[in-house]
Amino acid sequence: MHKVNEHTRAYIKIQDGCNQFCSYCIIPYTRGRIRSKNPEEVIEEVKNLAAQGYKEIVLTGIHLSSYGKDLGTVTLLDVIRRIQQIEDVERIRLGSLEPRIITEEFVKELVKCDKVCPHFHLSLQSGCDQTLKRMNRKYTTEEYEEALNILRKYYEHPALTTDVIAGFVGETEEEFEKTRAYLEKINLYEMHIFKYSVREGTRAQKMSGHVPEQVKTERSEVLLSMAKRHKTAFEEWYVGRKEKVLLEEIVEKNGKKYFQGYTAHYVKVAVELTENDTKLEQNEVIVVDIQGFIDENLLYGKVSIEF
Repeated sequence: MHKVNEHTRAYIKIQDGCNQFCSYCIIPYTRGRIRSKNPEEVIEEVKNLAAQGYKEIVLTGIHLSSYGKDLGTVTLLDVIRRIQQIEDVERIRLGSLEPRIITEEFVKELVKCDKVCPHFHLSLQSGCDQTLKRMNRKYTTEEYEEALNILRKYYEHPALTTDVIAGFVGETEEEFEKTRAYLEKINLYEMHIFKYSVREGTRAQKMSGHVPEQVKTERSEVLLSMAKRHKTAFEEWYVGRKEKVLLEEIVEKNGKKYFQGYTAHYVKVAVELTENDTKLEQNEVIVVDIQGFIDENLLYGKVSIEF
């Protein structure tokens, strides 16, 4: 089963279920233990999508990092290597990963697959070790930072993104401050900030020390403001550079028409449509000279002849 987006990007779910049992999450109880799709089936599906013209394949799963653990010797890397060989696929994008999969050995091999987008979503949830322990997350903030350092060592300016829960059960002011300072330090491209909400039947539901709604809102606003700053700073790096953009759709901004799409780093870029650019087509990869921002969330540029 796959979901497609604007005929340019196809999402393939290659794994379901989870064995992690995070204290706030109901998934292991509702979706069961990990199950991986047979690699032959995955490759067949990718080949069919590539034949239909999809240039970007996004591999997703409930716990993507555990792909293959129920299949014997097959690993996520094996599947990526095989997709890399499929000629018409231009980009391979990975869904959410656990920090612990990011080892020197893994990334050394991954970087050899040049179709893999330098865009990695590593789920964090908290920047405080005591909170992570209560969440039953299986890594420390130090291990998480080490994973980021490895990615930054092998990829130039990788797009590193994450999820953070504000106001988890028992989170004190001191713990929140640790999270805030940690997030400021690791400086990610995008942070998806969520206020903790109770899930029936989870261990966290029965814990004491639930944080008042007002406090959760205040804490999430602090992190959202930081996330916005970091995102803008990351995108500013591209001004004056050339980037490959996979065109997705025509949009109108301030009375002008633009063709917009995404770079391999998942940065949105728009190209103003002039008479010369009428031949631009959806699902085409072009090189763009990035010149600045149309608004705070959208870079723009001109079609470049050379890369």
